[in-house]
Amino acid sequence: MNDQQADRIGADPSLLLVDDDELFVTRLARAMEKRGFRPRTALSVADAIALIGQQPPAYAVIDLRLEDGSGLDVVETLRAAREDARIIVLTGYGAIATAVAAVKMGATDYLAKPADANDVMAALLASGETLPPPPESPMSADRVRWEHIQRVYEQCDRNVSETARRLHMHRRTLQRILAKRGPR
Repeated sequence: MNDQQADRIGADPSLLLVDDDELFVTRLARAMEKRGFRPRTALSVADAIALIGQQPPAYAVIDLRLEDGSGLDVVETLRAAREDARIIVLTGYGAIATAVAAVKMGATDYLAKPADANDVMAALLASGETLPPPPESPMSADRVRWEHIQRVYEQCDRNVSETARRLHMHRRTLQRILAKRGPR
């Protein structure tokens, strides 16, 4: 960590990382530690709320969908415990409605997965009047569409007819999409 990073982070480098993907949260914690933060990790809403109760962090990166509930509950708890916290909501299922809900609950920014440590740091340290730079290699529109279809398909217990109905697609069109490999 250089002096410029330390100045941008400030006097309190405490960071809470909340994600139910243990491998992802461990890697992100290591990467953020190298960048000057003091990370603590939680794999569930309950663990995160307990950590906030012990010591509310100055920064937080919270996954929207967790095994035991919504990351928005963690955002709300942290915002109540520490008004000046910078909170980033991170999710693999980006949608305007959830972005609006996250910001209304007190999130500072909203990032879609896959986001690397540089994206997260840029979002955490961005000033209110400037937007962080765009990611170096964002997902293509085709990939985002494919990911959304896959998510709905899994939520419908891999039922093609139900998925097609919910996505307002013809069943055969959906079957052709599902038979192909995902775009890069």
